[in-house]
Amino acid sequence: MPPVQRTPRDVAPAKPGPSGPAAPAVTPQIQLIPASAEGALDAAEESVDLLLESGRAPGDVLVITTGAQHPWAEHELSFGEASYWAQHDAGDDVFYTDAAIASRAASRPVVVVAVNGGPTSAAASALSLAHSRAAALLIVCGDPQQINAVLGAGV
Repeated sequence: MPPVQRTPRDVAPAKPGPSGPAAPAVTPQIQLIPASAEGALDAAEESVDLLLESGRAPGDVLVITTGAQHPWAEHELSFGEASYWAQHDAGDDVFYTDAAIASRAASRPVVVVAVNGGPTSAAASALSLAHSRAAALLIVCGDPQQINAVLGAGV
């Protein structure tokens, strides 16, 4: 008689082991895509396309803009904030948000920031937030001099 496969309910719960030091925070890989403020959104779109073509799941990607909102976000917000954030919470597609409201967005493996204008403070807060939300990869599209000035170090 073949062995019986155990289902999850047949598995004994794991016993907690001794607590050790906390795992170190994971720092995402950072990629800078040089672009003008006018071209940053296009560069971000190209980055998203390459991510998806390389097999990255759409729900793995969050895109933050610092200037004008991405057209997708504008369109989706026209149906109301509840619908817009429900799509975020579903987590099954690329999600586009503006730096002003991005703090509500959850972490995703990849965060793409389009530094497409707006005040320097918007870029600074978007980059800081994006760095904390990106689990594996942070892609920043914009003027390298402006980005380095905002970050205070070379990227």
